[in-house]
Amino acid sequence: MKLSNTSSRQLCALLAIVLVGSNLFAADGPATGTGASQNEEIARLQTALAAQQKQLEALQKMMEQQQKLLENAVAQTGTPSGVLATSPALRPNLGSVASIAPILPVPAKAMPAVPFPAPQAAATMPSASKNPCEAPPDTNAVPAYLRLGSTCIIPVGFMDFTSIWRDKNAASGIATNFGSIPFNNVAAGKLSELRFSPQNSRLGFRAEGDWKGAHFMAYNEFDFNGTSGGNNLGVSNGSFVPRLRLFWVDIRKDKLEILAGQSWTLLTPNRKGLSALPGDLFFSQVIDLNYMTGLTWNRQPGIRVLYHPNSTVTAGVSLENPDQYIGGSGGLNAGAVVLPAAAALSGIGGAQVDNASNVLNTPNLHPDIIGKIAFDPSSKFHFEVGGIERTFKIWDSATNTYSTKVGGGALLGANVEVVKNLRLISTNFWSDGGGRYLFGQAPDFVVRADGTISPVHAGGTVDGFEATVNKTLFYAYFGGIFIEKNTALDANGTTKIGYGFANSSSNDNRLLQEITFGFNQTIWKDPRYGAINVMGQYQWQNRDPWAVLVNQPKAAHDSSIWMNLRYTLPGSMPNF
Repeated sequence: MKLSNTSSRQLCALLAIVLVGSNLFAADGPATGTGASQNEEIARLQTALAAQQKQLEALQKMMEQQQKLLENAVAQTGTPSGVLATSPALRPNLGSVASIAPILPVPAKAMPAVPFPAPQAAATMPSASKNPCEAPPDTNAVPAYLRLGSTCIIPVGFMDFTSIWRDKNAASGIATNFGSIPFNNVAAGKLSELRFSPQNSRLGFRAEGDWKGAHFMAYNEFDFNGTSGGNNLGVSNGSFVPRLRLFWVDIRKDKLEILAGQSWTLLTPNRKGLSALPGDLFFSQVIDLNYMTGLTWNRQPGIRVLYHPNSTVTAGVSLENPDQYIGGSGGLNAGAVVLPAAAALSGIGGAQVDNASNVLNTPNLHPDIIGKIAFDPSSKFHFEVGGIERTFKIWDSATNTYSTKVGGGALLGANVEVVKNLRLISTNFWSDGGGRYLFGQAPDFVVRADGTISPVHAGGTVDGFEATVNKTLFYAYFGGIFIEKNTALDANGTTKIGYGFANSSSNDNRLLQEITFGFNQTIWKDPRYGAINVMGQYQWQNRDPWAVLVNQPKAAHDSSIWMNLRYTLPGSMPNF
């Protein structure tokens, strides 16, 4: 607000009256002497008034200088001078709680405008915290992220429309059950399969922040491939059930890192370090929800501790949910281990061991213990080595004896960019009792007639390449599993038990093989609005059982084609 000359004179007169009054009351008292003394008093008052006039002139000059400063501030911000005092948007952010700083009300017209710092200057003020989620809002953030307190949150996920065609009616939905491909001499092998599905869509969130020198991260993800209790999936409704995939929290301080919750197992191959983020893991680029035959994997609850001695090496150990699995290849009860006929041992299926009943009531001695070390000398090279230790235990009620056996496995993998935009991948796992950690699955052990445990040997591999050409990603992989037979004679001396014996189930697989290739084409992408991709995949799958029955083909195989249209949500964390 600009002061007029009249207002300035009025303010000066008011100040003069105050100053003169103060000098009068400061005198010794009213004059009571002679005429001479009265003249002296008048002279003294005239001197005082002259001094006050000089002070008023100095005050007026100072006010004029302040008015010029105000006009300069208005010219720099391009904001009307009246707005500077009255607009809440240009006042300091006082928050929603009491402030320890004094707050002076500023009436719009009764008081002169007091310029506050321009918004641009306030936005560049250094933050006392290194947490970017506590810094002033960044209007240039691409894309923007949400804030909850001092935590940054971004949505994660995508929406998929998936179509799949198989030349066999495998009846496994859009996720291939590698261990149960139908033979071509049965009805399922004579008919083809075509399905549309949104089940591969995923939703979730990622939250990050810094607190007292530690960095914390939370991650959640689910899809719609859960098991439904009704039959309304394909007739008229399509009521696909959400399924929890990932739900974990990670805290890192200096060189130490701790993660707890449901995540991809530490045995899952990494692309970078030992990070649990999906983008830092290798589970291929395929559309198939079950990814690749032979891939080492699991998503299960656990707790892990990682140590980062430097930027190149990461070492970790994980305690994860155990499960004594004797179900068939492909996670089915068909092809499960044949138990001894004795009632005390034949009844342990589903009670003491998991025979693909998919329940959480089997006993376990201790968590599965996994260790892994990763080497990342550059962004072009990743190498890892790891292992797992498992312990199985059952009780024979007939003899009142226990059987305990230790199993384990070793992992070796590499992910290397040999030339720009071309990466070669190889991941390999061999185990003695680690079959449930392979896509395609194998039983962990068999039970002999005397009630003792014998682990099953099983191993898997995935090898291939990924190449980026302009906006298109191309890939091709080979995956395979070998499951060694483990058989014995039952107590009667004639009946075979275990896995893979003569005349065993046609689901007792010896070898599973997959060849697949595909592309991922980015149609449109914007960091603030997300991306649209078109994807395609071809898969050839083959399985060879241990036993070939009469009039049964020696192997089962199928061809599958996926096409997928995907919209990916925008989301990006600030740099911590």
